[in-house]
Amino acid sequence: MVKICTGLLLLLALLSFSTIEKAPTGPLLRLSDYGFFQGKLADLTPAKGVVPYTVNMPLFSDYAEKQRFIYLPEGTKMQYDPKGAFDFPVGAVLIKNFFYYHDKRNPELGRKILETRLLMREKQGWKALEYLWDEEQAEAVMEIAGATLPVQWTDDRGKNIDLAYVAPNLNQCKGCHSYDGSFAPIGVSARQLNHEGQLEQWQQAGLLELPADFDAKNAPQLATMDDPNRDAAARAYLDANCAHCHNPNGPANTSGLFLNSPEVSPEHLGIFKPPVAAGRGAGKRKYGIYPGKPQESILLFRMESDDTGIRMPEIGRQLAHREGIALISAWIRDMGKK
Repeated sequence: MVKICTGLLLLLALLSFSTIEKAPTGPLLRLSDYGFFQGKLADLTPAKGVVPYTVNMPLFSDYAEKQRFIYLPEGTKMQYDPKGAFDFPVGAVLIKNFFYYHDKRNPELGRKILETRLLMREKQGWKALEYLWDEEQAEAVMEIAGATLPVQWTDDRGKNIDLAYVAPNLNQCKGCHSYDGSFAPIGVSARQLNHEGQLEQWQQAGLLELPADFDAKNAPQLATMDDPNRDAAARAYLDANCAHCHNPNGPANTSGLFLNSPEVSPEHLGIFKPPVAAGRGAGKRKYGIYPGKPQESILLFRMESDDTGIRMPEIGRQLAHREGIALISAWIRDMGKK
């Protein structure tokens, strides 16, 4: 995947010649109607006021690539929160585009964008909107009911993949984005956004209000997938892929399995924890995590499964994430050495 420095992307966005003349309101039928992007829509070149961002640990979505942006109304700022999602002004929009390179080994061969998800900050809270792209990659049109989209690509091993990609319906969006019963964004938190000076650059550009004593080195920060500290990488992976439901305030709080990165209780992390409700999802295994024995751990069993009644996460994946499975398997195996 081609990576561009976050600072350069931000500078390009701020110096963009095109600007959004009127704050976007929704829902609008076509993605182009908002004016978030200038030029050819599929190039995703941000208009002024639309800022690209990256995260430390992406959510796995059947190997789809993602290109993320934030729109802020002119003269407004995000407010820093060390624990949860940042506070956004009314009118802000989070924009996430899902796509596949035709050949992941060579991104220059082009890509196919499948969907764009918008989270719009309204006076009464957040609203989710879903846009599906046409075959010509000329436009994306609003869709409420979700869809199944055929896609083919060559992965990083040279293997040709055919997938019926599932774009969620709006009720499914609400299920994953629930926090204390309210709709909330997920990836725009300090622990996900704190890297490569991204927060400081936003502050300098007048886009983010940081505390006077902010220190990036001591601020929350998730590890990346390839972090040499396996424990940190595994906890970050679970935070990004599981904790939007498995946290004390999430939809899966009755399970007693809390996989958010601040959690320290071994039992809440699943270590020697029996399942609340035994069944097919437990795979006849006794504990969420059996230290030293990944193949006897329910957590790994559900990550490996492609059965719709067993697999986790329930929404957003059909394929098993081989790199994630390898990381969590090694992490559990390491526990047996302590």
